Amino acid sequence: MKIPNIAKEDILNAFNYRHATKEFDASKTISDADMKFILETAHLSPSSFGFEPWHFVVVQDKELRELLKLVAWGAPLKLDTASHFVLGLAMKAPMVKHNAPYIEHMMKEVKQMPAEVIEMYSKFYREFQERDFNLDTDKKLFDWSSKQTYIALGNMMTSAALTGIDSCLIEGFHQEKAEALLQEKFGIDTNKYGLAFMAAFGYRKADPEFPKSRRNFEDIVTWK
Repeated sequence: MKIPNIAKEDILNAFNYRHATKEFDASKTISDADMKFILETAHLSPSSFGFEPWHFVVVQDKELRELLKLVAWGAPLKLDTASHFVLGLAMKAPMVKHNAPYIEHMMKEVKQMPAEVIEMYSKFYREFQERDFNLDTDKKLFDWSSKQTYIALGNMMTSAALTGIDSCLIEGFHQEKAEALLQEKFGIDTNKYGLAFMAAFGYRKADPEFPKSRRNFEDIVTWK
């Protein structure tokens, strides 16, 4: 596979262009092809051990968007104006614990590992959870899954910016109430999945009022 030669300047321009879009132009809609492209970059994203502990729900139904407003104080304007609204779900302990059926499925059916490789991989994964990262509670395991899910989110937002599409990450929601809603109205098994983030995609209604601000590069990078 040949990697296209994308100019570094074009990539940095996309990062500078991207901002947390508070309000979208409701008259503009992302094409099906463009949204599938954005979601495919999530699909192809890396994850720890390659176990993909995520699921993404694209909420286009207006009635469901209205219900989300009741549990997400940071989302109403985006829910009204965004072309596409995505819920990022991260797997909970029953799905990602080292001896979970899902993990066995990933190794056997998805990765098609030989039996001896599965045995070795399982040992490494168990030691990673029990010794290296001390993932000994349900909350720690969910937080670990959420970290992986944010990798996919970053790739979606970057790929959107590279194609002139705006986005906004939303963490302004009541997690417990939101998950109760997901179980009742969205058919999500919240014993298996928890809500890690919400994200809106579309086209900005106006340019940001203030230029992008960041700490000095030297303040965030140390060379040794």
